[in-house]
Amino acid sequence: MLNIFLMIVVLLLAVFIVFRFIRKKQSEQVEEQVQVDDKTYTLELMKEFVKKRLDEITKINLYDIGLSEEELKRRKQKKYELKKALKGCTYGDVNDKKYVKELIYDLLYREYGVDETNVSKAIPFDIPSLLTAQDKFEIILYMYKNEFGYEAMGEIIKKYNLDDLKYVEGEAKPCYVITSSEIEKIYEQENFILTFSDKLNVVVQRIYQHYKGYSSIDEIRDMNIDGISGGVSGLPESFLSQVAQTDGDYLSQIAEHKVPRACDSIWIMFHGKSIRLAFLSFGSEAELKRVCQNIYKYNNPGQLSDTNGFKINEMKDGSRVVVVRPSMSETWAFFVRKFDVQRATLEQIIRFEGKEEAIDLLKYLVKGARIISLTGEQGCRKNNDAYGND
Repeated sequence: MLNIFLMIVVLLLAVFIVFRFIRKKQSEQVEEQVQVDDKTYTLELMKEFVKKRLDEITKINLYDIGLSEEELKRRKQKKYELKKALKGCTYGDVNDKKYVKELIYDLLYREYGVDETNVSKAIPFDIPSLLTAQDKFEIILYMYKNEFGYEAMGEIIKKYNLDDLKYVEGEAKPCYVITSSEIEKIYEQENFILTFSDKLNVVVQRIYQHYKGYSSIDEIRDMNIDGISGGVSGLPESFLSQVAQTDGDYLSQIAEHKVPRACDSIWIMFHGKSIRLAFLSFGSEAELKRVCQNIYKYNNPGQLSDTNGFKINEMKDGSRVVVVRPSMSETWAFFVRKFDVQRATLEQIIRFEGKEEAIDLLKYLVKGARIISLTGEQGCRKNNDAYGND
């Protein structure tokens, strides 16, 4: 009798402990209440919050919190979708990117407490003089994207003739470049009136691009342009470290951005023209390196290492990407070429005098199944010609 009584007591005690454990898990807050002050609403702190919350959501053990069968199935599906989206957005999948950004928006608005009174503490939307050229550009691109979708970058360039040759300070010859002063003039002319939702979406994009995106080029890469590259010009870090001990004045010039660094190098290809975005930068070699290590990863092409210093691959949208790293190259760098097959026609591509005869000749060569060799310098639309012939 005594043994039976003891067994009953032990079982009741075990049931009580399990019950208390389940109740504790159910009532346990996943994230402690954020202490609100002026410094809380910096981009860096918000990014850390988002990273921590998404990490908790994807790693939580759903079997330990006593969910019903229906709720468990729903939460498991949601967890699976988030994991898939977090992986897919690093490959350039715009749908996964949209899903992750919407979740970040909800986390900041519902949990972190971002509202109309404090959203401008992250980016000073209400004081244009405090906005950087990058801030202004991202606002311009966001507003144009709402109207023109992925044609936004092209619309901005065409409207303000940003692809014209121009002289810049320190250059003897004209070049294709978009400067900070041009971006500031465009922002002033547009005179946007931003709603709270617009402001928070710009903040979300800034957080996303430094968390899962491609840094300063994240939104530009999605646009319908011919291509984009980074780290392909400017001074490499290896050179700067050598100069540091011999020429302090030269380093001070570099610090003031009078001499561009490799991490300040961002170029786009638009209608066959290589245009430098002088107002944008990755900020540091570490950020450029992060982008290079992520941008080629679609379909697991292998590891980019010191012994295998380059990778050629495709992105989720069919773009071709080439990535190089030291010691094969002087700096970390990438080249993304986008092939807009649907819009490429011979009439658009061939524009010189007598083009009708050249187009007829190409058509007959293709119909006759002749071997055609297309040659020319970089950016002269050789690939587009090939697609147009098909």
